[in-house]
Amino acid sequence: MWVSKPIYESLPYFYLLAGAVSLGLSMYLTYWYLPTICFVVGLICLVGGLVVLLKRRDSRVANRRVGQRQDY
Repeated sequence: MWVSKPIYESLPYFYLLAGAVSLGLSMYLTYWYLPTICFVVGLICLVGGLVVLLKRRDSRVANRRVGQRQDY
């Protein structure tokens, strides 16, 4: 699936925001298993957003190093 660059770049931040909102909702919901579901979804979204953000950063740093010429 191809998405435009601004959408692609904002996805990790969307995941982090969705995770934070879901964790916040888990504190205020009291019906059935919704607090537990929101907590688990929030935790997964936060971890997923951090993983994507850090993997992209590491990949960009590695690609920048490959592009540099090293004289011995």
